[in-house]
Amino acid sequence: MLSKNQLGFLYMFLSICAFCFMDLIVKWTDNYPIGQVMFFRGFFGIIPIFFLIPKSRLKNFYQTNRPGLHLLRCSAGLIALASIFQALRNLPLATVTSITFAAPIFTTILSIFFLSEKIGIYRWVAVFFGFFGVLIITEPGLSDLNIFYIYPIIFCIGMSYVAITIRQLSKTEPIWLISFFFSFAITMIGILSIPFGWVMPKFSDFSLLCLIGLLGGTANLLLSQSYKLSEVSLVTPLKYLALVFAIVFGYFIWDEVPSIKTLIGASLVVFSSIIIFRREIYLNKQVTVSRNE
Repeated sequence: MLSKNQLGFLYMFLSICAFCFMDLIVKWTDNYPIGQVMFFRGFFGIIPIFFLIPKSRLKNFYQTNRPGLHLLRCSAGLIALASIFQALRNLPLATVTSITFAAPIFTTILSIFFLSEKIGIYRWVAVFFGFFGVLIITEPGLSDLNIFYIYPIIFCIGMSYVAITIRQLSKTEPIWLISFFFSFAITMIGILSIPFGWVMPKFSDFSLLCLIGLLGGTANLLLSQSYKLSEVSLVTPLKYLALVFAIVFGYFIWDEVPSIKTLIGASLVVFSSIIIFRREIYLNKQVTVSRNE
């Protein structure tokens, strides 16, 4: 029988695997419009959520007293999701993954304005190193005017705001309801994109598109359950396995070899996010940026 910490560790590992395979499929299905892919992410991402809705809430599960905050969370999440999908299709997998690790840096800054938190010297140093790492990674893109390097940065900013709104929402709202509204919003945005050109998928591609939603929805729930069961300090460092998976998948599928600059920049970003994470644990403030896609 596994302990709560061991179960949390397992759930976090499975969540990371699910997110990595979702990223892989998003990159693989780049011949389909992003709006169409978002529809499949939202519609099929709702399915795992219904397994968590209590029987007593089945008739009114959608009711909430905080619609405005849900709207802000969904808006930021939609921008982040569209940005990461765009980045995955146009940049090496390891590069995108490396930059997304910078999300805690932006969360630290945004928490000053939205949560009125005071940031100490340790976290400011971590923010500096993190931004320096991002600049090292994106420098080739900036010099060559490659606009696609901006998308994973937009993702980080969007997910940082999402992390803050989820902290506020989770005080009164269950995780499954927060996830449901987001998946529903993705579905609606996807449907609205039909006039911009959807492509009739082959059966094999249809299965892959469905998997994007199932993997994304399941990954979010596994992530939430991991944080619920185990110590955050135990499971959060596991997320950096995503970079290993990204390097392996990128090399064997798309012949992508990370540059020295990407590896150095990624190391600085990871180092800075670990400092921020350790300081949050020390200060008993959990600012964990889960992907929530």
